Amino acid sequence: MKPYKKGPFLTSNHTQKPIMESKFFRSFLITIITSIFFFLLPISSDSSMDFLRTLTGVRPGTSAAGISKLKQYLIAIGHMSEKSQFANNDNFDEELVHAIKSYQKFFSLPVTGFLNPETLDQLQKPRCGVPDNPTATQSRIPAVSYFSFFPGKPRWSPTKKTLSYSFPKGTRQDAYAAISAATKEWSQQAPLKFAQTPDYDKADVKISFQVRDHGDGSAFDGPGGVLAHAFAPPDGRLHFDGDEQWVDAAQAGKMDLETVGLHELGHVLGLGHSTDKDAVMWPYIDFGVRKHLNKDDIDGIKALYK
Repeated sequence: MKPYKKGPFLTSNHTQKPIMESKFFRSFLITIITSIFFFLLPISSDSSMDFLRTLTGVRPGTSAAGISKLKQYLIAIGHMSEKSQFANNDNFDEELVHAIKSYQKFFSLPVTGFLNPETLDQLQKPRCGVPDNPTATQSRIPAVSYFSFFPGKPRWSPTKKTLSYSFPKGTRQDAYAAISAATKEWSQQAPLKFAQTPDYDKADVKISFQVRDHGDGSAFDGPGGVLAHAFAPPDGRLHFDGDEQWVDAAQAGKMDLETVGLHELGHVLGLGHSTDKDAVMWPYIDFGVRKHLNKDDIDGIKALYK
């Protein structure tokens, strides 16, 4: 009996075995499905920290494009002196080695002084723009607490019981609920209450979205990198980077307004960065995550306002 065709397969009257046509069809189908899969994947925006990818394996005593950007970044986050005379060159010098060691020690990374994978991975993550101040006043019980304060321990006056806060006209609506939730969380732990006011110019805390150079001496860097920053008491300014993808939720690929607002309000109250990864005051904040005050955050604010 002669074989006969059935669909894309060529079969005999005894067993049905796919031959070349079926192999080609399945390969073609897999290619199409794979292409659709990758087409549907979310496309991540370029990050301001992408330059770090080219620095993998760069060692002290060498030069590489991007080193000067790294130096400027380490100055901005408090691990390299602003007075450095070598901040604008691409040489991996001793000053940079010292700065990297300071960074590695602060974040409990292997202290090597060079750009190992762990250090580069940490550097590329989104974070707060307030300097880490590794020499700032820290808890006297490092085995128990990891919070820190700004140099000089600035805080709001004991006579100040309520902090007014406001947004400029045109601020995105989801920021209002996010900041309201964050202020309530801090008010439960600090001897201060927050009250929203429509008078932006007279508010104690002024909250706004800014982009790039916005006149406060701490320019934002576009998507990724620095997410927001705030100033120590009694300044009261709190700025979000308007180039980030914000949302009032823990949503994959987006940054949570409430979590970042909670962190920045900690700075507004006088807290520095914590070395506790689970603390809200940890400098780095992941996409798609919502955090709440933990014991270290609460211990810090109570120690500052005792």
